[in-house]
Amino acid sequence: MTTPLLQTGVLALTMTMLTGLSLPAERTTDLPVESPEESVNKQYCAIDNSAFQPGEELTYKMYYNWKFVWVSAGEVTFKVDETPNGQYHISAIGSTYRSYDSFFKVRDKYHSWLDKETLLPSVSLRDVEEGPYRLYDKVTFDRNEQVAKSLRGKSKDVAKTKEYQVEQCIHDILSIIYFTRNLDFGQMKEGEAFPIKIFIDKKTWPLQVVYKGKEEKKRVRGQGKFDTMIFSPEVIAGNVFNEGAEVNVWVSDDKNRIPLQVESPLTVGTVKAVLKDYKGLKHELTSAY
Repeated sequence: MTTPLLQTGVLALTMTMLTGLSLPAERTTDLPVESPEESVNKQYCAIDNSAFQPGEELTYKMYYNWKFVWVSAGEVTFKVDETPNGQYHISAIGSTYRSYDSFFKVRDKYHSWLDKETLLPSVSLRDVEEGPYRLYDKVTFDRNEQVAKSLRGKSKDVAKTKEYQVEQCIHDILSIIYFTRNLDFGQMKEGEAFPIKIFIDKKTWPLQVVYKGKEEKKRVRGQGKFDTMIFSPEVIAGNVFNEGAEVNVWVSDDKNRIPLQVESPLTVGTVKAVLKDYKGLKHELTSAY
C-alpha cells in the first residue's frame, strides 16, 4: 500500500520527488515520543539558514515519457516569503497544463510556515485536487507537547481534527527541502546516506537519502550546464516503482543548492522535473557554465 501522494498523478509525484524523498510505506511508524532534551540535542533538529532568502522563486516543468515520447504535463512553483511575525512562508503551487487535464487534472497547493531559528514547521497545509482525489489537511505542530494536530478531510468544511504524537524535530514535506539545502555535504562520502523523518498523511515516515557524488557540467534542458551533486532517496517497489528503481535528484553544487533536475522510472514510463525558471536566489549561481 502506498500513500495517496504516490497513488496519483505525474505532477503530485514530481512534487514529492522535488522534496528529495519518496515515502516508503512499509517503514512508516508511530515512533515513541522522546524527551525534549533527547530530541533537541539530535543532529538535524535545528540549522542555520545560509542557502535561501525571502523572494526566492523556483519553477519546474514536469515531463512524462511513455513509449519514447516526452509529454509536458505541468508546472510547480516554489516560493519563499516572510511573514509579519518573522517566520518563513514556503509555498508550492502546482497544476497540470490544460492539454494534460483530460488525462489527469491536478491543482495542488502546499504551504508551510517555518521557524527561522530551526527551519522546523509550525503549520503545514495541503489543499489537494488530483483527478477525483480531494484532500484538505492543515497540521499544527506543538513542539513542547510533541503533538501534531491535523485538521483533515475532503474539504475544509468537513475536515475533523485529530492529534498524533510526533518527535520534537519532525519536518513536513516542504520544510525538509529547505532544511536539507542547508546541510553540509562537504564531508560526505559517495554512497553515504543520511536519515530524515517527516510527518504526513497521519504518520511519521523515516527516510534514507543516499549521496551519490558529483557530476560536472550536467546539462539541464533550457538552462545550460551545471556542476551538480546527486542524491537518491529510497523508493519501495509496487504500483508506482519497479524493483530496483532509483529517483535521482541533481542539485546545484554551490551555496544555493537548488534542485535542478529530478528523474525516476515508474512502472509505466518515466517522470522528470526540470528547472524552468528561477529568481531571488540568495547567492550567485556559481555552478552554472
